[in-house]
Amino acid sequence: EKETWNRERLSLQKSLKQADAELSKLRAELRSEAFLRELGSDTENAVLRRIYGKYLRAESFRKALIYQKKYLLLLLGGFQECEEATLALIARMGGQPSYTDLEIITHHSKGFTRFRSAVRVSIAISR
Repeated sequence: EKETWNRERLSLQKSLKQADAELSKLRAELRSEAFLRELGSDTENAVLRRIYGKYLRAESFRKALIYQKKYLLLLLGGFQECEEATLALIARMGGQPSYTDLEIITHHSKGFTRFRSAVRVSIAISR
């Protein structure tokens, strides 16, 4: 009877050790899964942050291009007025028959010219 008792005790101890090993294995798996979940969410956040950063850079680049386009159009408008005035002056001198009067060219008021100059100065300073 004592021998059966010892065998039963040994088999129970063996199954207890196996259960403990399986329990520690499952706990390690659980910890690693939780860590991977947290790491995965951090990775997703990092990916989202990186994509959002790219979006912000692209948007900034687009706005800068729009700003440059407006600036260049403003400059070209000023050069066009100068060119028309020069052509009218040449026509008056007898070079070409077109634009015989300077009144044909649209003149802007003094205030508008000042405003345009102020805008060009502010743009040049900000650049």
